[in-house]
Amino acid sequence: MGIGTSIFLLAVGAILTFALDASVGGVNLDVVGWILMAAGLLGLVITALLWGRRREVVATTTEPVEYRRVEERRDVAPPL
Repeated sequence: MGIGTSIFLLAVGAILTFALDASVGGVNLDVVGWILMAAGLLGLVITALLWGRRREVVATTTEPVEYRRVEERRDVAPPL
């Protein structure tokens, strides 16, 4: 789940919990809103942890690079 999806779930959950005053038969919209906000928050935390791991610095070797000399021969005819 990405950052955008997590924020979307948080927003929809907050709207269902705090702004909407409707009732649907057999469904408590306040509970659904809290569940969506919890899922959005959990997704946001997991995404932040994964992004933090991805940005770690990788140690590089300090050994010098081996250079090779390449010569081009122009006295050979191209293949037919």
